[in-house]
Amino acid sequence: MKAAIIGYGKMGHEIERVLLSRGHSVALIIDQENIAELTAENLAGIDVAIEFTTPATAYSNIRTCIEAGTAIVSGTTGWTERLEELQQLCRQRGSAMIYSSNYSLGVNIAFRINRRLAELMNGCSNYDVRIEEIHHTQKKDAPSGTAITLADEAIARLDRKSRWNCIEPQKGEESKHIEGSIEITSLREGSVPGTHTITYESADDILEVKHTLKSRSALATGAVIAAEFICGKKGVFTMDDLFKE
Repeated sequence: MKAAIIGYGKMGHEIERVLLSRGHSVALIIDQENIAELTAENLAGIDVAIEFTTPATAYSNIRTCIEAGTAIVSGTTGWTERLEELQQLCRQRGSAMIYSSNYSLGVNIAFRINRRLAELMNGCSNYDVRIEEIHHTQKKDAPSGTAITLADEAIARLDRKSRWNCIEPQKGEESKHIEGSIEITSLREGSVPGTHTITYESADDILEVKHTLKSRSALATGAVIAAEFICGKKGVFTMDDLFKE
């Protein structure tokens, strides 16, 4: 597989390492300094582009790849209010794309557990639910895209929940009960790659599902596996599609 890497920070470097270790080649690397080189001409012959950049640039990067007919894997969070627009464009152009707020295979299994747990808890109104996420201090968006996915998927299955709210204790924000809302606590500490905890608590007990990322390698490996999956395909996919094969 001939790949392009869009975004050459710590994640981009790790993705390059994983691509090479799995026998693929990296034919194009795009970063802030050479963003003008992200063109249809330079994407010609690229099988899949893997994009981890910033909320301000992700939409444009992904659109360029779709319009060039290059399959795209994106893991940038904080911009997804326009995701459906790009998914529709992908279908119209007969291209391929996959977006996930988190490419760790363990997290995607946790997503499945979270959905099932919410279904089971829907009839247990004595339990309230909250989410905590911890990431490194360089992370720009809060709450994390992963936490939003966990909250949204729980809300879709819990009749008593209709929204989420985020608090950031490091900004002096305090926990507050909002009826019908799932509270997400966002913490930024050191170089933590990512920890997410879903907690259901009643007056008598606590049930927790927790995923702790040990390194970026898990994210990079999942993104490369996703790229291998969509290589040669057409359509809009999710990480759930990988588990079906």
